[in-house]
Amino acid sequence: MKLASWNVNGLRAVQKKGFNEWLEHSGYDVVCLQETKLQEDQVELGNTDYIGYFHYAERKGYSGTAVLTKVKPLDVRYGIGSELDNEGRTVTCEFPSFFLVCCYTPNSQDELARIDVRQKWDEEFRTYCQRLDEKKPVLICGDLNVAHKPIDLKNPKTNEGHAGYSKPERDDFDLLLAAGFTDTFRHFSPDATGIYSWWSYRFHAREKNAGWRIDYWLCSNRFISHVVASEIKTEVMGSDHCPVVLTIRI
Repeated sequence: MKLASWNVNGLRAVQKKGFNEWLEHSGYDVVCLQETKLQEDQVELGNTDYIGYFHYAERKGYSGTAVLTKVKPLDVRYGIGSELDNEGRTVTCEFPSFFLVCCYTPNSQDELARIDVRQKWDEEFRTYCQRLDEKKPVLICGDLNVAHKPIDLKNPKTNEGHAGYSKPERDDFDLLLAAGFTDTFRHFSPDATGIYSWWSYRFHAREKNAGWRIDYWLCSNRFISHVVASEIKTEVMGSDHCPVVLTIRI
C-alpha cells in the first residue's frame, strides 16, 4: 500500500499545474493534502477513483486538509476536539489495520507570535494520537511545521529560534515521538542530508536547495515493521512543498 502526503498550498492553484494528472498517474492508494484553501462548493477532482474527505476552514482561502483514498475507510473524523478545529487542520480515517491522521500543524508565525497557540495544539494533538494508539496503530502525516534536528534544514544556525525551528517546537516534537511514534524517514535514512520537503518562494531557495524538512510520515513504534519505505519526492513541482510518500505492507 502506498500513501502520499502533500502540502499543496492551494488545491485549485496546484490543479492548474497538473495536479489531477499527477494524481491519476501516481499509483497511490491514499493521498493526504494540507493547505487545500477551499470550500465545499469549490472541490472539483474530475473523473477519479478516489473518494475525497475534506475538512474545510471556516475562514475562506485558509488552511484546510483532505484525504483522497481508493480504499473506503471504516470511519472518518474531522478535528481533534481543539479550539482550532474551525481551521480545518485534521482528517482522521480509520482503516482495518490502522488509523491515518492527516494534519496541518499551526505555524508559530513571525517572532513566535502564535507560539502559545501552537504549543497548546501540540499537546492536544499528542493526546489525541495517543488515545487512537491505544486502539490500533496510528500513521500521522502532514506538514507538522517543525524541522526536528539541525540536519533537517539547510541553515540551522541562522534560523535558530525562528518559527518552525524554535526550541519549544522541537521539544514538543520530541514529546510526540516519545509518546510512542517513529519518524519513518529518519528510521530509514538517519544521516541523510540535503533532503528537504519545503522551500521558500523567496531568494531562489528551491533552486539552491535551501530548504526545510517539515513534512512527515510518523507511525506507531509497533507498526514500523510494516513500513517498507519512506521517501521525499523532491522532483515533484507545483507547490512550495513536495510530496512525502510511505510504502507499507499489511
